[in-house]
Amino acid sequence: MANKRQFDKIKRIVVKVGTSSLTHPNGKMNLQAIDQLSYTLSGLVNEGKQVVLVSSGAIGVGMGQLNLQERPTDIPAQQALAALGQSMLMTIYQQRFATYGQKISQVLLTHDVLDYPQSKENVNNAINKMLAWGIIPIVNENDTVATDELDHKTKFGDNDQLSAIVATIIDADLLIMLSDIDGFFDKNPKKYADAKLIPEITEINEQTYQHAGGKGSKFGTGGMTTKLKAAQRMMKADKLTILANGANPSIVFRILNGDTIGTLFRKG
Repeated sequence: MANKRQFDKIKRIVVKVGTSSLTHPNGKMNLQAIDQLSYTLSGLVNEGKQVVLVSSGAIGVGMGQLNLQERPTDIPAQQALAALGQSMLMTIYQQRFATYGQKISQVLLTHDVLDYPQSKENVNNAINKMLAWGIIPIVNENDTVATDELDHKTKFGDNDQLSAIVATIIDADLLIMLSDIDGFFDKNPKKYADAKLIPEITEINEQTYQHAGGKGSKFGTGGMTTKLKAAQRMMKADKLTILANGANPSIVFRILNGDTIGTLFRKG
């Protein structure tokens, strides 16, 4: 039996959830997962934790709303889907978090906001105040106006990057990335039955990136490479990252309990 991870001193947490965790393969919203996520994060706040949720899913939810099976390739369509989906996503979050008496807020960011010191400081101040008030900020990229972020065309590329940037800006202790995979493997587990989960990584190098595969589901944009880059950013800041399966978001309770779940990235 592996030793438990020592997470009892962790106070400020960023949880990143991907499109694959929020939507079914047919594009419809996974209400059970969203409810479980709302329940779990509300429970953490009740325990005295400070929580930021970085949520993908706007375009995926928009696609589900319009019954689209393929993600459009033209930028205006992606912008329109992001606007439609973001509105629905926040409506559902508002309903589910309210069930548990938890207040939430919406923070839409573009990469230029975080490039400029003054606006970055403004974001930091606002999020810090929300956390002090016990509010869970729900952060997403503003894909309706920031077309550069659509389809991997800038350094954000995906909310994996955004979650790590936000986590380092607000000095979070831990980033938990919930995905459709159990953690980081020595080879692609969807292709190789003998793929082995790596429980802990203390250095990310070229060989680590070689193990990383391509994109995830047709409704999302994330791949393992972007998750590695996010973990690398956190390691440089001497912070912790966990990559785990988000099929049942209440797994976060077990992660914070120190159970050896997913892959822990920490500075060696």
